[in-house]
Amino acid sequence: MSPLTNPGRASAAAVALALSLTAIEAPAQEATRSAPVDFTAMVEDKLPAVVGILSTGAAPQGQQGVPPQLPPGFRDFFGDQMPQRPQGPMRSQGSGFIISEDGYVVTNNHVIADAEQIQVVLDDEREYEAELVGTDPATDIALLKIEADEDLPAVEWGSSDDLKIGQWVVAIGNPFGLGGTVTAGIVSARSRDINSGPYDDFIQTDAAINSGNSGGPLFNAPGEVVGVNTAIFSPSGGNVGIGFAVPSAVAQRIVEDLREDGSVERGWLGVQIQSIDDALGEALDLADTSGVLVSDVTAGGPAAEAGLEAGDVIVSVAGEDVSDPRGLTFAVAELPVGEPVTVTYLRDGDREETEVTLGERPDMGLAAEPTEPEQDALPDGPTIGVSIQPVTPQLRSELGLPADLEGLAVASVDPDSPAAEAGLRAGDVIVQASGEAVPDVAALREAAAAAEEADEPLLMRIFRDGGYVFRAVTFEEDAAN
Repeated sequence: MSPLTNPGRASAAAVALALSLTAIEAPAQEATRSAPVDFTAMVEDKLPAVVGILSTGAAPQGQQGVPPQLPPGFRDFFGDQMPQRPQGPMRSQGSGFIISEDGYVVTNNHVIADAEQIQVVLDDEREYEAELVGTDPATDIALLKIEADEDLPAVEWGSSDDLKIGQWVVAIGNPFGLGGTVTAGIVSARSRDINSGPYDDFIQTDAAINSGNSGGPLFNAPGEVVGVNTAIFSPSGGNVGIGFAVPSAVAQRIVEDLREDGSVERGWLGVQIQSIDDALGEALDLADTSGVLVSDVTAGGPAAEAGLEAGDVIVSVAGEDVSDPRGLTFAVAELPVGEPVTVTYLRDGDREETEVTLGERPDMGLAAEPTEPEQDALPDGPTIGVSIQPVTPQLRSELGLPADLEGLAVASVDPDSPAAEAGLRAGDVIVQASGEAVPDVAALREAAAAAEEADEPLLMRIFRDGGYVFRAVTFEEDAAN
């Protein structure tokens, strides 16, 4: 039988990783402080609880179940897909690990997404049909359940919060269907954001992980699970020593929620947010750039009901300071749904507070690939470096703009202009400049001229890819308008 279809075959002896020998063997309790002689004992103990995952589903249309929002070069270990016949069922391989003797198994959501049948293969080649308990696409975690006639081997969670850069870690999984594969490395970095979702907080490791490792455990030297292997950076498709794992501090909480009721509940504020750079800080007349700029407020959402508006700068939630969008997203997600929290924000230079009753974060789905509009640039436009055109019914249809959206569409951007420096791009719709609507070119020119004369950045509110962002255009000293 091909090893690609039998991921549970390798023995512990075959996968034990030998490192350089020293005269005295380091005891297990010192493994996190000094290099162990090898990982033989730990691997022999933990390997039986690491499993292969085989999922079968209908022939995918495109890349169903594979998050499209990963940046170029990032791969998600969806595994080797093997069609049994043209346009027939597809089989995918991944990894997982048993966390309880009664058969709860953790893996990645993308390993089992859209599966009609899921099999769990133990290291001793026993196979079980698995029931899907629940999934959390936002963190790419899934929980399965298998039924056995006896207690199953299980692993224990460790503390990812205690990990230090340079500390030993071991990955065990099912790369390319080669079950029971063990690799070792170190923690390369912590709290990595790879732009795959709102809750990115990855452990980066150089332990070799490849396609099929997805969903498998990342152990510390004593043998506790400190992460769930999820993604790699690989321009070539193979391992280049940059892998990412969901920290156990995140995965364990998600698994507990899934085990309780099959779903994950997160607090939701109902705002679109962005960070504040120096130009935006100057345009907003802020003393510093700490805080989170509200670029849009969801109509009828918790923030809107509490009176928050686009242009507000949130500086704390529930008494905890927030300095960037990531911090705000994590802080709100951890707060209970349905309970009021105090949000402190800046508006027109004044510090204000409001009480927001958080809602439950809706399923936002997967990020869509942005479209590149094909438009003829108008020869006449403001000298900030953009050519613009009115939002016509045809353009509204082509760009998928809301029926009530008013503004000026950016047809092209001069690459050497202030607009390009500020991040404007073709397809943007400018809806406000200096806080005022821009129904025509004259309004935008007037706002640009006033900002340049006052030696201030031009603050613009932009509609882009279904949401709003602020951009601040800084003029050169000799620029003319």
